[in-house]
Amino acid sequence: MVDNYKKWHEKLPFALLGYRTTVRTSTRATPYLLVYCIEVVIPTEVEIPSLRIIQEAELSDAKWVRSRYEQLALIDGKRMNAVCHGKLYWNRMARYFNKKVRPRQFASGQFVLKRIFPHQDEAKGKFSPNWKGPYMIHRVLTGGALIHA
Repeated sequence: MVDNYKKWHEKLPFALLGYRTTVRTSTRATPYLLVYCIEVVIPTEVEIPSLRIIQEAELSDAKWVRSRYEQLALIDGKRMNAVCHGKLYWNRMARYFNKKVRPRQFASGQFVLKRIFPHQDEAKGKFSPNWKGPYMIHRVLTGGALIHA
């Protein structure tokens, strides 16, 4: 195989197939399964039939319709299972992040510095200061918001 970056669009469908059929850690399911409620039949299964393909081929139309209806009835359960796994994954990530956060308590009369973020107008290049101030705190609101003058 020759690497040619100019023909990336020809390899895109294969990359998308790989992405959509890979099990995600957060949901423990593939994106294809969550959308269509059935695992994807990969091209090699068409050439070399798997047990699933052989079983579906031997079903009559009525049996296939009944089995498909049962699969569709289970889609809500599979999606709810994925949502639960997603929430558990998010909670694990939040717990990991919150381990590193140091809570700080502010009071009126303290001096603080205000952070200047790169997307703000006050940021004038890489040699500009990262902090502005000091400011004296006049009031502390719920949720940690501060009012200064």
